[in-house]
Amino acid sequence: MEENLPPGFRFHPTDEELITFYLTRKVSDVSFTSKAIVDVDLNKCEPWDLPDKASMGEKEWYFFSLRDRKYPTGLRTNRATEAGYWKTTGKDKEIFRGAVLVGMKKTLVFYKGRAPRGEKSNWVMHEYRLENKHPFKRTKEEWVVSRVFQKSLAAKSHSRQHPRINL
Repeated sequence: MEENLPPGFRFHPTDEELITFYLTRKVSDVSFTSKAIVDVDLNKCEPWDLPDKASMGEKEWYFFSLRDRKYPTGLRTNRATEAGYWKTTGKDKEIFRGAVLVGMKKTLVFYKGRAPRGEKSNWVMHEYRLENKHPFKRTKEEWVVSRVFQKSLAAKSHSRQHPRINL
């Protein structure tokens, strides 16, 4: 699909669009496919392998995945891969469509190694899920849509060296 887009156009949906257009359709019809978002088991892939699995994207990649439960009867999510684990940072952000809560956004950072001694990487994931009262939401098997990207270390250090001054 990206090859068919004119130069300068990118797939860059808003948080609300990811939930209301893509995730809602995936949850209501598991056979729903998107040219821009592919199904991937994120626990079986290292973040640096994900760009090759994506159907499009240069700096950020999008995936549908089922949340993997840590224990068969529990609700805790397994976020470990062979090389490391995704760790939640901060609290979840509510995503609204107008005044209606449609979903939640969780931010995770990938750490190489095993908790609690993992080494923080620059890989970041934004995981979007439907809000709890959604009619299609199941309790055990839950689809999410994720945006994966590498946080720019240069931009971070650049912003610290040159604070923005409003004149």
